[in-house]
Amino acid sequence: MGSEGDTVRVIAGRYRLRERLGRGGMGVVWRAEDQLLGRPVAVKELDTDDSLSPQEARGRRDRTLREARAVAQLRHPHVVVVHDVVEHEERLFIVMELVEGGSLQSRVFADGPVPAPEAARIALALLGALRTAHEAGVLHRDLKPANVLVDGELGRVVLTDFGIAHVNGATTLTETGSFVGSPEYTAPERMSGGRIGPECDLWSLGALLCAIVSGVSPFHRESLGGVLHAVVFDEIRPPAEAAALLPVVTGLLERDPARRLTAPEAERLLRAYLDTGRMPPAVGQAPPEHPAPGGLAPGAYVPTEPGVGLLRAPAAPAGPRRFGRPALAAAVLLAAGLGAGVAAVALSLGDSTDSPGTPGSSATRTDSPAAPGSSATGTAPGPSASPPGGTAPAPPAGYRRAEDPRGFSLNVPAGYTRSPDGERVFYLSPGSVFRIGVKEADPEEGGPLAVMRRADAAGPDHNPGYRAGTVTATTHGEHPAALWEFTWDGFTAEEGPRHTFDLCWEEGGRMYDVWVSAPVGRLQEAKEHFDTAASGFQVTGRG
Repeated sequence: MGSEGDTVRVIAGRYRLRERLGRGGMGVVWRAEDQLLGRPVAVKELDTDDSLSPQEARGRRDRTLREARAVAQLRHPHVVVVHDVVEHEERLFIVMELVEGGSLQSRVFADGPVPAPEAARIALALLGALRTAHEAGVLHRDLKPANVLVDGELGRVVLTDFGIAHVNGATTLTETGSFVGSPEYTAPERMSGGRIGPECDLWSLGALLCAIVSGVSPFHRESLGGVLHAVVFDEIRPPAEAAALLPVVTGLLERDPARRLTAPEAERLLRAYLDTGRMPPAVGQAPPEHPAPGGLAPGAYVPTEPGVGLLRAPAAPAGPRRFGRPALAAAVLLAAGLGAGVAAVALSLGDSTDSPGTPGSSATRTDSPAAPGSSATGTAPGPSASPPGGTAPAPPAGYRRAEDPRGFSLNVPAGYTRSPDGERVFYLSPGSVFRIGVKEADPEEGGPLAVMRRADAAGPDHNPGYRAGTVTATTHGEHPAALWEFTWDGFTAEEGPRHTFDLCWEEGGRMYDVWVSAPVGRLQEAKEHFDTAASGFQVTGRG
């Protein structure tokens, strides 16, 4: 058919299928013509399941019709219009309005991430669509960039693909004991078999916001088991690009659905941001002492789990991790729904040991002459490669072992050059785009956590445009540590904003500080360099 060279079909004596537009949840979408009314439409051809018995197939058909009728009753400018549902040659077809524009996913893929104000506009449109659906008892359950269309001329945002929607009081059309949806955008309570409600769609909206401003989902991992682990267990790290929207993002990505940001409150915050350029605190939250540029209110949202920092979602955790019981239960449930092969992947994560929590960061170090140290990731580097004084393993590919004359060693990328600067030592990439810093000093009052908190408080005084500062208690090996993370305007306007990760700990009566600073557009590399440097750091005693 259409572009695939198949014979053009007419279904139900009325709709001529012309061109395949793509595949959505549950079926193929076609560009078609309504020959009766002479208008273009989109037609979704639902997949059939030959494994079902005739009775099961009939039940599925009835549920599909019932849910399609429910969606057809939704009236909102940002919900796709359903014109008709027809049956042709024992297949079901849903006839919808044709939106002349690609999906939000294809837009980000082609043009890059969207700026925060545009993301806020899109989120407001989707919140309106979701509220209308939820008031009608319809849950979308698969909100993601691929299921959001953007009209190419008008910029209209349209929520589509209710193919796995759930209607209150009805059995879901896909409810056959299997998991439905996209794991990277699925709320943790669904993963663990908990109650399904409107809050699930709001979590998905939070993940979508992170994805469209940064280009990658915050829960993206290389395996399904890794995605599951990230959604249910890992520290939640919104991307640095979401800084201006952080109170909304962190509120929507609250793992406890009872504490998740509500749709009306999210709408209030986003409208205020679009009207004023600043994001106010959510209801019940105190305004920040030092409002940051771009509308970010550091600390405006207090999550259930500490350590919500700003970071582009990394690859799978560097060190081995262990599921807690709730997360392990979620792994079993999800794996059961997705097949035995997946079960092995998910459960294998439960047999390893926990890596340290979120490291903290040191307070007085900097990569600019007046700026304090570096920032934290919200996730600790992996544990030390070997005990202090032990033999360090070979560095990872692309790195070399730097034996520093000041009495320590660490892994740095090949090609980086050493550059002492007073009490600090830097390892710099060509052009100094990436800066790995190390400092050894006397312990300070209150230990690493107090040091990092003092540095965070002084951040605006030393780093132009200081924002998104977070300090988290953690460990480095067996040593108490603190992890500090922040974004600032950078050395020059031409270079642009930078992001810093900083880990501080005490060892052998001394205080050590390791940090990495990099442009905000290259956080994935910076996080890798930071984890590799911090986890492989050893005191050699040669200084």
